Amino acid sequence: MTTRILPAAGDADAARALSALLGQLPDAEPAAPLPDSGALLDTLARLAAGSVDELPEVVLVHERIGPVPALDLIREVALRFPAVGVVLLSSDTGPALFSAAMDSGARGLIGLPPSYEELAARVQAAAQWSAGVRRHLGRPADAPGGPGGRVVTVAGAKGGVGATLTAVQFALAAAAAGRRTVLVDMDLQAGDVGSYLDVQFRRSIADLAGIHDISPRVLQDAVYDDRTGLALLLAPAEGERGEEVDDRAARHVVTALRGRYELVVVDCGTQVTGANAAVVEMADTAVLVTTPDVVCVRAAKRMVRMWERLQVRKAEDTAMVVNRWSKHTEIQPSLIEKITKTRVAKTPVPAAFKELQPVVDAGRLQDLDNRSAVKQALWTVAGELGLLAAPADPAGAAGAQAALPGRDAAGGGRGSGAAVAVRAAGPVARLRRGGGDRGSLGPWPRRGREG
Repeated sequence: MTTRILPAAGDADAARALSALLGQLPDAEPAAPLPDSGALLDTLARLAAGSVDELPEVVLVHERIGPVPALDLIREVALRFPAVGVVLLSSDTGPALFSAAMDSGARGLIGLPPSYEELAARVQAAAQWSAGVRRHLGRPADAPGGPGGRVVTVAGAKGGVGATLTAVQFALAAAAAGRRTVLVDMDLQAGDVGSYLDVQFRRSIADLAGIHDISPRVLQDAVYDDRTGLALLLAPAEGERGEEVDDRAARHVVTALRGRYELVVVDCGTQVTGANAAVVEMADTAVLVTTPDVVCVRAAKRMVRMWERLQVRKAEDTAMVVNRWSKHTEIQPSLIEKITKTRVAKTPVPAAFKELQPVVDAGRLQDLDNRSAVKQALWTVAGELGLLAAPADPAGAAGAQAALPGRDAAGGGRGSGAAVAVRAAGPVARLRRGGGDRGSLGPWPRRGREG
């Protein structure tokens, strides 16, 4: 059996030495070393999108990988791609690091500089374990793989543009379409998801911040199952506790959620913090909400440029939703798209606050009437973004379209059209400048099937 090996080493000299040694292993098919954690996760996600069989049997992680620390990276790979055997390479082979590596999900530890005998033994053991897991899963060759549920973030260009309203309606639309959905309030100091849905709960995302291994039981204790069919992970009631949720904790929480739910909708608020920037970066779809006025459009452009400078998200990979629009508005969506260089959703959300005021004041946004123009527009945008049906599921898509408020059985209604194109998340580099687009990574040719 040929063993596919994907090494990741941030140090160029270490990468060359590792490649030379891997090339000597019998029945091994090593890929070119990847330079950072973002490249590794992106590559694995892209391979898993086709089938679990496309994934490498073994991933080697060098201790000097970055920007995500090696143990954190191993934990995320083990959670998102459980059929891959991960091996850590480190100059420290003491019992403390060995125990920490095993707790993170590694299948072995190799000392640096690696010897041929030790490398061959650890790679073979990890490959055998990976093959056993895949046999145990019993997954047919054409079954979908992938890193778990889809993550969608909703951020506001500035305060008051309707980001929380948009996030709540997206989540309600997905739940109504039959998707298992969790709504996360990542506006850590001023989160209002609980107020919009009339929910009070003792647990919050801050309670998960210090937990390195989030088990399903721990996650269940922190998540509130609402009568609307949504699962809710709320922001802390005490705003100062938001500081407990850093970028590392945010990654762990969202990774755990995407392994349990089909769709994870995250309200990121209007402030860029390490936590919500990490989530926007790892999201499959990032939505930015603005209103069609000069101040908000400038704020939207400023937010997009900041994401680009911090290498969180490119402008063309951001979906823009225009809220409080009317045909008499001087700034139209096409102009906003040109100014911000983003992809503006085809359906703008009309300015109709009178429809919203009773349910907003009552904290019962879930009771918004199906005839509401605002609700119809937001649910249509959710359909454009592909949130109402699983990918590549035509039957599910048809059912989801029928679930849109104000839509007849024939699928008519306004705002229908192609989904806004978005990309998979990019490199983890929130707090450093420079860098560029890695481009398309494909370490192995896809294994075709005759037939």
